Amino acid sequence: MCEILVRVGCGWAKNDRNDYFDFRLATATTTRRKERGKKALLSPDGVGRLRDAEPRENPPTGASGWRAAARRANPPDIEKALWAQQEAVRITPEGSEDLPKRLSNLGGSFVDRFERSGELSDIAEAISALQRAVQLTPEHTPYLPALLTNLGGTYLRRFGRTSELSDITEAITVQRKAVKLTYRKDASMLNNLGISLDSRYGMTGDLSDVTEAVSALRLAVKLTPPAHADLPSRLTNLGSALQLRFEQTVDSSDIEEAISVQRRAVQLTPYNHATLPGWINNLGNSLQARFKQARNLSDIDEAIAIQSQAVNIMPHGHSTLPNLLGNLGQSFLLRFSTRGEREDLNQCISRHKDAATYRVGSPRSKLNSATIWAQLLVKHYPQSPDILPAFDTALSLVALIAGLEQTVRGRYEQLKGASGIAVEAAAAALSLERPDKALEWLEQGRCLVWIQLSNLRTPLDDLRLQNQELADRIAEVSKQLETAGSSRATGHLGMSMLEKISVEDEARSHLSLAKLWDDLLQEARAIPGFETFLRPVPCSTLLQHLPEEGPIVVINVDKHRCDAIALLNGMDEPLHIPLPNFSLKKANDYRSRLKAQLRSQGLRDRAYDHDREVVDSHPTLLARPLRPVIRGNPGENIVRGVLRGLWVEVAKPILDHLSIPMKDESSDVPLRLWWCLTGPLSFLPIHAAGVYLDSNREGVLDYVISSYTPTVTALADQVKNPRSINTHVSGVFFTSQPNAPGASSIPGTAKEVQSIYSSATRNGVRSLMVEGSALTNAAEPLQSRFLFQNGSLHLATIIQRKLKNADLAFLSACQTSTGEEKLSDEAVHLAAGMLAAGYRRVVATMWSISDSAAQEVAINFYEYLWSKRGEVRSAAFDGSLAAYALHDAIQRLMGRLDNSERSLLTWVPFVHFGY
Repeated sequence: MCEILVRVGCGWAKNDRNDYFDFRLATATTTRRKERGKKALLSPDGVGRLRDAEPRENPPTGASGWRAAARRANPPDIEKALWAQQEAVRITPEGSEDLPKRLSNLGGSFVDRFERSGELSDIAEAISALQRAVQLTPEHTPYLPALLTNLGGTYLRRFGRTSELSDITEAITVQRKAVKLTYRKDASMLNNLGISLDSRYGMTGDLSDVTEAVSALRLAVKLTPPAHADLPSRLTNLGSALQLRFEQTVDSSDIEEAISVQRRAVQLTPYNHATLPGWINNLGNSLQARFKQARNLSDIDEAIAIQSQAVNIMPHGHSTLPNLLGNLGQSFLLRFSTRGEREDLNQCISRHKDAATYRVGSPRSKLNSATIWAQLLVKHYPQSPDILPAFDTALSLVALIAGLEQTVRGRYEQLKGASGIAVEAAAAALSLERPDKALEWLEQGRCLVWIQLSNLRTPLDDLRLQNQELADRIAEVSKQLETAGSSRATGHLGMSMLEKISVEDEARSHLSLAKLWDDLLQEARAIPGFETFLRPVPCSTLLQHLPEEGPIVVINVDKHRCDAIALLNGMDEPLHIPLPNFSLKKANDYRSRLKAQLRSQGLRDRAYDHDREVVDSHPTLLARPLRPVIRGNPGENIVRGVLRGLWVEVAKPILDHLSIPMKDESSDVPLRLWWCLTGPLSFLPIHAAGVYLDSNREGVLDYVISSYTPTVTALADQVKNPRSINTHVSGVFFTSQPNAPGASSIPGTAKEVQSIYSSATRNGVRSLMVEGSALTNAAEPLQSRFLFQNGSLHLATIIQRKLKNADLAFLSACQTSTGEEKLSDEAVHLAAGMLAAGYRRVVATMWSISDSAAQEVAINFYEYLWSKRGEVRSAAFDGSLAAYALHDAIQRLMGRLDNSERSLLTWVPFVHFGY
C-alpha cells in the first residue's frame, strides 16, 4: 500500500511535491499466514460480537479492507476505519502479540484522516500509537521494521507541516534502523528512507542527503518487481529526488532521468487511482525544472496541461489541493515570463488565489500562495481592489503557521520563512492611501510571539462580569499554554523510546490545550460586546489610547517604498509621511556599515574597554568636571555617516512634517516621541540621528526625548491600563556581577551598583542589591537569561511570575536591545522580553558599552529620579520619568565628549523602551 505525502518547503517549484510513503500494514506476513481465510471487516456490529467473544479469540484488525477504503479518499470510510481500529485496540488485552499491529493500523488511520483534514492533532495521535507499538515489540520480531518505517513516515508527515528538524531527524533514525534490520533488501524500507533523506535536504541543502536518497530510491526501484503495485510510487519518489538534486548540481542527466521515471509512474497508474493527481503533479514539477534550464516552451506547455489535469481529478476537499494549485500557478507564471501573455498571468493569480483561500490544506502552502497572489497584484495591478483581501489572507495565515500549539522556538522558526510580509502589506496599503490599514497590518503581523504572550495574560475583569466560569477557564488554560510553550521537552539523540513517548505525550497535551483555547475564544466572542475579544486591534481603537506626552512614529521600510505613520493624541486618523529619500537598500547598507564598525572596534562585549581612548582615567566618575577626552582617529566616519543619513533622510523630514521645533532649554517638559521601527531600521539608532561635525552638532536629541516600542498596541495598552505601584512593596532591585561564569569580566559594575545603592539608601528608597550579567538567546528568547555567580535567571521564569508591580528594568549589559536579523520584525531581544514580562519601561543598550560610561550613565540616571521625587518622600520607587532620566544622563555624558567616532559609540547605544 502507498499513501500521498505532501512536503511543503519554501518555494513552489523546488519543494512542493507529492511523495509516496509505503505504509506497511501490521497484518504482517506472519499474521496473514495464521489467519488466511478467516478475515472479516470489522464493522460496528462485528465489534459488538467480538466484545462478547472468548478472551483467547483474537479479533482481526480488518486493516486491509478499511484502509483500502481510506485510499479511495472517502471521508466516511476513514471515520469508520478509525472508529473500528480504536475499538480493536481497546478490546485487545495488554501483552497480546496483536496489540502492536493494531496500534500500527490505528496510527495509519489517523494518518489517513490527517491527509484529508490537515489537523496536526491527528498526526500527533498517529505518532503516539506507533511509538507505543514499537515499544511493545521485541527487537527481533519480524514485523518490527514495518513498525519502525511507519513511525518514521508519520514523523515525516509532521515535518511537512511544522518544519521541525527534530521530526525529520527522528524519521531518518528509525528508518535507517528498519533498513538495517532488513539488510537493505526491502524495497519499501529503502523507499521510505529515501523520502525522508531528500525531505531533510529540502530544509538543510546538504547535498549528501539527496545523494543518499537517490541511491536508496534507485535500489528500491531495482528491488521492486515490474508488476508490483508500489512500483509507480517508488518511481515517482526517485524522480522527485533526482529533480531536487538537479536544481543544485544542474546535471542534465538527473532531470532527464527524473522525467523518464515519472512518466513511467503515471503510465503504470490507473486513471481512478487516488495517488494519480500527485504523481502527475510531480512530473509537472520536473518539467518546470527542465524548462528553467533549457527554456523549451514545450516543457512548460506540457507542465501546465498535466498539472491542470491533476487539479481537476484531485478529490474535492483534499488537503493537498492547495499545493497542486500553487504548482500550477507557478507554471503559468513561468510561461508568462517568457511569452508575456496576460492570460497566463491572470491564470497564475487565479490559481494562487484559489489555493490561498481553500478551506483546508497546509497553512504554509496556502501562505506561499497568498503572498504570491498579493505580490503579483501589487506589481501588475497596483490599483486592484483584491490587494487588500490578498494581504488580509496572507496575514491571517502567518498567525496560523506560528500557532500556540507550537513551542516558542518552533514559532520563531516558522516566522523566519514569513519575515517581511506585514511590512510589504503595509507598503501596498500606503500606496493605496490607506495608512489605517497599513497600521493594522503592521500590528497584526509583527512581534507575533510577544502578542500571543500578551493575549495569554490579558485582564479578564470585564469578561468575569458576564461569565465568571468562562473567564476562569480562559485564565487557567492561558497559564498552561504559557508553560507548555516555554518549557515543553524536546527530543534529542540517544533518548529511549519511553522518553520519546513522554515527549510526544507533552506535545499532544500542548496541541489539545491550543484547540481548547480556540474553542474558549469562540465562546467568549459569542457574548454580546465581546465580538472582538483578543482579535487584532483596529486602527480606530488604537487611536483612542495614545500618550499625551508626544507622538508615536511607525516607520515602514519596504523594497518598494518607505513611509512613516504618525499617531497623535486627539487625532482621529493616522498621519501618513512619505520618505522618498530613504530606501530598504540604504537601511541595509547603514546596518552593514555600522555592524562592521562595531566589530572592528570590539564592541560585541562590554568587557572590551576603550575608556582610555574616550575619557581620561579617573578614580571616580562621581566627581565633576572631567577633563576633555582624547580625540578618535579623524578618518573614522562610519558612525557619523550613518547618523547623518538617518537624520537627513528619515528623522528630520518626520520632525518637520510634525512641526516639532528644536527644544527650548527653558522648557520644563520636553516633548516625547516613541519610535516603532521595522526591518533593518530596527537595528539602527534613529534616536541618535543627527549631524555631528567637529565644532557643532544637531540631532534628534535636540528636538525630542526618544523612546522605543515594539508595537503600537504594547504602548497603547499601557496608556489604557495605567497601573499604580503598591508603595508597600515598591523599591529597587540592583543586579551586577563582575565575574559571572560564562560572561566576560566587567569589573566596574560592582562600583556602579554600590554607588547607586548608597544613593538610594541616602534618599530613603527601599533597595535590594544583587549582582549579575545577561545573555540573549535569539533562537529561544524565553531562555535569555541573567547570569549570577551561583546560577542564572531565565526570562521565562520572570514572565511566569507575572509581577504585578514590575515597573523599570535597567539593563546595562551588552546588546540587550539587539534583535535577531532573520526575525527583524519580531523584536527578539531582552528589552522587548522584559516589556512582555510586565515591566512598563526598560533601559537597555544596542551594543557593548564601556565600563566607565555605563557607571556614569547609571549613576546620573538614578540621581535624576531621586531628585524628581518631590517633597513627600517614601521608600517607594517610581520609574515613570525613566525616559527623561536617561535623556538627562546621556546629555551629561555628551557634554564632556567630542563628536568623534569613539565618542558617538560611547553614548549612542543607550535606549529607552516602553512608557
